[in-house]
Amino acid sequence: MANKSLFQSATGKALPATDALNHHLAPAYAFTSKHALAQYASTGCLNGTFYAGAAEQLSRVLELACQVEPAFVAKTAIYCRERGLMKDMPAVLTAALSVLDSDLLVKVFPRVIDNGKMLRNFVQVMRSGQVARKSLGSRPKRLVRQWLAARSDEALFKDSVGQSPSMADVVKMVHPRPETEARKALYAYLIGRAHDAKALPKLVTAYEDFKAGRTREVPDVPFQMLTSLELGRPEWTAIARSAPWQMTRMNLNTFARHGVFDSRKTTELVAERLRDREQVRKARVFPYQLMSAHNAAGEDVPREVRDALHDAMEAALGNIPKLDGQVVVCPDVSGSMQSPVTGVRQGATTAVRCVDVAALVAAAFMRKNPGTMVLPFEQDVVRLRLEARDTVMTNARKLAAVGGGGTNCSAPLARLNAEKVDADLVVFVSDNESWVDARAGRGTATMVEWNEFRERNPDARLVCIDLQPYGTTQAAEREDILNVGGFSDQVFEVVAEFAAGRLGADHWVGVIEKVQL
Repeated sequence: MANKSLFQSATGKALPATDALNHHLAPAYAFTSKHALAQYASTGCLNGTFYAGAAEQLSRVLELACQVEPAFVAKTAIYCRERGLMKDMPAVLTAALSVLDSDLLVKVFPRVIDNGKMLRNFVQVMRSGQVARKSLGSRPKRLVRQWLAARSDEALFKDSVGQSPSMADVVKMVHPRPETEARKALYAYLIGRAHDAKALPKLVTAYEDFKAGRTREVPDVPFQMLTSLELGRPEWTAIARSAPWQMTRMNLNTFARHGVFDSRKTTELVAERLRDREQVRKARVFPYQLMSAHNAAGEDVPREVRDALHDAMEAALGNIPKLDGQVVVCPDVSGSMQSPVTGVRQGATTAVRCVDVAALVAAAFMRKNPGTMVLPFEQDVVRLRLEARDTVMTNARKLAAVGGGGTNCSAPLARLNAEKVDADLVVFVSDNESWVDARAGRGTATMVEWNEFRERNPDARLVCIDLQPYGTTQAAEREDILNVGGFSDQVFEVVAEFAAGRLGADHWVGVIEKVQL
């Protein structure tokens, strides 16, 4: 008789054959070139990750950009900047268009290069030679000059923070033609040449007067322009009272150290700014950045301000879908998830790990959908009691504190099957580098368990939210399975559309394809 373990009766959908190996050389499914490009652009920060270096990521992105239509490269750059809130990857894709299709570059440039930081990123990429050219070229230079001309004098001065390249370097490279005496003086000021001080924009004059001690009125300039100056409590208080939302979030300990919160009125003002829903929305903050700010806030930061970060988190997670039916969220808490979510770069490594983001997503789903079952996993499911009424950050901290072993993406599904649990939506948040459950034969263990789960729950859907740019998945894309990557709340919008059955067969790639150029 034939071996029954090999030739058992097939149930449910046929398992798709694996066509790739992940970084542990375990069977996996490769993304299409379009999907892989979208994943790299939405999760890659051109820093070293647990399994891949920065150079490897860049090489793969440029390779993928040559494999797809230039229009998809353009749409991916726009999507990842406008909705994914990424910085480096959209700049790389925009630079790649200077070689792939310069007409598309003209359309994409103003939408992706939307502030001074993005302009400097673009110029840095172009000068590096990584996209097959070592200089800007005539059309990119014209686009940069147009960008400079479109900025107001004050905006351009505020954009002049940062180095390598600095805004002065950019001005020297493209030789913009000033249309006013104020702009002529500003360009000369930026590049260190002789200029008419009386023609300088008022903000520049105010900054220079403040630097020279001719006035104690703090100018409305970026925080970075002031940190090297001799400032007392009144000046720091003035900075805190007028600071933009993101600057406030990033400098709570600095404000506390300089006595800003000794003033009750200033404390209340800062707390109200942080929890203001409209300002949170306009700041385009990643939810994990709020968790980072809360975790980093020292004891000298008043409780009222720390509590305001909880409120800001609730506002930042407004796109978490409210779903009908049973939801199961499976955050990966394995060892590889201890890696910094934006990768490792000397002097600029974030303290936020992949596991923190996975835990945050799980806690957010539970907050919006109180009946959500949370199954953290590593080699097996980790038992942990969470309370739906606790804040998102409280539950996220509990989740991020467990785990650390190998990765077994099929473990939560196996548990659901063993306990005959019914559910409508299962969400994984992982790097998808499963290896503990590697198996011989057709398909991954995750797909085996998902097919069995679907036998009991024929309308159930599976979502795999990817946090790292590795190019493979344990669950092959099909009508009931969505693979999506990224850190912004745009991910939740895609998940909501998928759960409601409003995405097409091409799912996330289809969302990007709909971007208007």
